[in-house]
Amino acid sequence: MSNATHMRPFLAALLAAPLLLGACRDTGKLFELSGRLVVFNYRVSTVTYVMTLNPLQPIAEGMMAVTTFENPAGGEPLVVSQKLFPNNQKVTIQSPPLECVVKDHPYKVSIRIEKAGGGVLQDIETTMVSSQDENVLPDRPLTVGPGYDPNPELAGHPDGRLPGGRGVSCPAGS
Repeated sequence: MSNATHMRPFLAALLAAPLLLGACRDTGKLFELSGRLVVFNYRVSTVTYVMTLNPLQPIAEGMMAVTTFENPAGGEPLVVSQKLFPNNQKVTIQSPPLECVVKDHPYKVSIRIEKAGGGVLQDIETTMVSSQDENVLPDRPLTVGPGYDPNPELAGHPDGRLPGGRGVSCPAGS
């Protein structure tokens, strides 16, 4: 037998090894939560949740992330749907602006990864906790327009506080 004939089983095993190792690492999870942040934007007077997901497997065409946020102001949860793109190295999910955020209170968030057509591929549950109360924000945006002009609603109120506050009724304890 030639040396090439003896090498065939070795070459086949060498080529199969990465496939076997990849199969051992496959946990079935498509994404892992890699970051969570409560963002206070003082200039525009908003609070949002921002989360990042790292893909653990390739993102298929047509995948969606449907995220449900507990509403700190009470009432119905806030739902955001976004398309996921195959070339993304990470996925960023942001809530709509929030009201009534309370320091150290855990707010529930669930992320449902869906395939094209709507079947659920993965559920991710987490909580968001703020290190600040919403009351650190001014009652209105400090600036308006593309030139960052001072907000006329805050004229005579250099601290950003208006007599009627933000105009939002928060649940008891917020």
